[in-house]
Amino acid sequence: MRVRACRALSRMVWGRYLLTAGLQCCRCRVSCHINRHYSFLPDDVKSLKAVANPDISKIRNIGIMAHIDAGKTTTTERMLYYSGYTRALGDVDDGDTVTDFMAQERERGITIQSAAVTFDWKTHRINLIDTPGHVDFTLEVERALRVLDGAVAVFDASAGVEAQTVTVWRQAEKHHVPCVCFLNKMDKPAANLSFSIESIRHKLKANPVLLQIPVGCGKNFSGVVDLLTNQKLTWKLRSTRDDGRVFESKPLDQSDEPELLQEVNEARTALIEQVADLDDEFAELLLTDFSENFDAVSSVKLQEAVRRVTLARKGVPVLCGSSLRNKGVQPLLDAITAYLPAPNERHHDLVRWYKDDLCALAFKVLHDKQRGPLVFLRIYSGTLKAQTAVYNINRNSIERMSRLLVPFADQHVEIPSMTAGNIALTVGLKQTVTGDTIVLSKASAAAAARRAQNDGGAGTRQGEHASMVLSGVEVPDPVFFCTIEPPTMAKQTDLENALNCLQREDPSLKVRVDPDSGQTILCGMGELHIEIVHDRIRREYGVETHLGPLQVAYRESILHEVSTTDTLDRTVGERRHVVTAELAVKPLDISATGASCELAFAEELAGQLSPQMKEAVENGVHSSYLQGPLLGYPVQGVATLIQNVTMEPGTSPAMVSACVSRCMLKALRLAGGQLLEPVMSLEVTVGEERLGSVLGDLAQRRGTVRDIQSRQDDKVLLATVPLAEMMGYSTILRTITSGNATFSLALDTYEAMNQQDQNTLLKRISGLL
Repeated sequence: MRVRACRALSRMVWGRYLLTAGLQCCRCRVSCHINRHYSFLPDDVKSLKAVANPDISKIRNIGIMAHIDAGKTTTTERMLYYSGYTRALGDVDDGDTVTDFMAQERERGITIQSAAVTFDWKTHRINLIDTPGHVDFTLEVERALRVLDGAVAVFDASAGVEAQTVTVWRQAEKHHVPCVCFLNKMDKPAANLSFSIESIRHKLKANPVLLQIPVGCGKNFSGVVDLLTNQKLTWKLRSTRDDGRVFESKPLDQSDEPELLQEVNEARTALIEQVADLDDEFAELLLTDFSENFDAVSSVKLQEAVRRVTLARKGVPVLCGSSLRNKGVQPLLDAITAYLPAPNERHHDLVRWYKDDLCALAFKVLHDKQRGPLVFLRIYSGTLKAQTAVYNINRNSIERMSRLLVPFADQHVEIPSMTAGNIALTVGLKQTVTGDTIVLSKASAAAAARRAQNDGGAGTRQGEHASMVLSGVEVPDPVFFCTIEPPTMAKQTDLENALNCLQREDPSLKVRVDPDSGQTILCGMGELHIEIVHDRIRREYGVETHLGPLQVAYRESILHEVSTTDTLDRTVGERRHVVTAELAVKPLDISATGASCELAFAEELAGQLSPQMKEAVENGVHSSYLQGPLLGYPVQGVATLIQNVTMEPGTSPAMVSACVSRCMLKALRLAGGQLLEPVMSLEVTVGEERLGSVLGDLAQRRGTVRDIQSRQDDKVLLATVPLAEMMGYSTILRTITSGNATFSLALDTYEAMNQQDQNTLLKRISGLL
């Protein structure tokens, strides 16, 4: 197996060498003043060992994130092409991109699941993950950012910051991921650099550090000026087939346009002042060595300062280009290697306790018909080797990893081992799911726990290795659900197998069985999410399923404060179990507490109950929160006070839980039920002439307009609308605007329904309407 891996890597190296040799012929038409070439030179071809396991300081783990249609996948395609990984430029419209390899992605022209690709740029190894821009697949962005060291945020230069841009930016901030901004689509007539910069500053509350000035605008966009080096990079594309691999790089001189020279001088002065404000070391250098002329500071010193600012997350470098027109992508690759951190520059608290032992996090699972489950691992420390046993702390199980692969979208290269800082694809881990921590052995986990406890860094131990688990991925609650049924009972087993595989791949997909009807319920993040799952079951697993109508996932709360008591007297076999529970429930302010429910014990009771009985009481209360008294939806915004629990000797904890749960249900019914409906944050971009139609339609949907903003010649409508009113909204919006509007939805909060709407809903669900 190792021989096969070595041969495969040899073919990669020599294939790249031959490709590079061919590229040298194309470079002869470049004029003599070019001083940068963005392709692999013959002496750049790395040794077999370097290709497999580069030095950790040369690795960049990055993600591409953006709003829908900002150009993420197109930018990724250009990166792969210019790095020598692909021989032809892929196009989203043609359905031949590397990272969008699913049939549904190629048909719809959107990214549905994140795809990992590995490639080399100059002396660096880049592990890149292309993420979706649609809100239904926001979990894909979340789990990618959890394991990445840096991110590239792509913006449509004509639209600036859009709705989903804000969502993914917040996710990056939550994981403290340094970012680089790329203003794409600079060739569009409405592209506006200053507008985009201001939207980053105001909407994202970020500090944009402009590193490039575009040369030309709209159709005349031909390149950029690098403000650090004062180099003018120009792509002179002679035909539509020109791939943009070759471009001119020359210093600015007096022969250039006076307006451009003045703009560059002003922008570079502003850049130096801005970086000096953000970085004390650079400010000190300016004052001591360049006090007479700040502009004389070297580009190397300025670049080092920009890197420090980026890693400290005090500012975000901003670059320009047009991926579709093959302009500006090579400088973006340079910026990724220059400004985003290497794995050893990011510090993870728990990893240091493992020292040189293996510690990795599973962040994604795919199912392959031939290989079985493929698990993506981010290696934080140690070395991962094929044909070895590893220990899964979360599952408390030992699994044998049969093969180790380097991910290239849907194509993979097998290798014998992989070191810290890399992203690996493993075969043979049958129990591992997203968020699991993988270590070398049970002994290494115990040793790490001891080191952490000796230094007081891991807090209290809950079980032997509980403190040594890396934080997993937060999975949002689903907002849509519907029934799913196989065509015949003979296909029920196939459907269950398909749903189990898809749930393991996608943790945001939930499947449950209705206890009353016995139907299988599919819960997802939106209409598109459930539609894609339905299509995948048909194509990949060959089961023609039937979906019921989409329904909204409501929540329940209470209106009044109530105290109640309940007694359970049950004889099981020869043992009599008697429990009496007394408790009180009261409503909480939903806007202040969110989705949480509170539980407290009376002071005199807390000391009387044994830990086992206390846990039984807590289990009884939490189980009652799962199904509310009105329609059986989960309960939120309720505070419970356990006032008294008495029991006869020999009463089992299970009976205590049952009594408390029954008492809770009684209290919730007496307190008066209140339905909470999911309210969505809606952003509609539409021309001014169609704004009135959109506003009229929103009024009929119980929508509340928060703001109307201007974006170039369009209006951006910000509103909140109940999710129940948004079924099939894309079709209606397309009709009333003649297809000239776009919209995005994201869950905002849960709000109490008024009594009239609640009664109407109860009647409709019970079949009276």
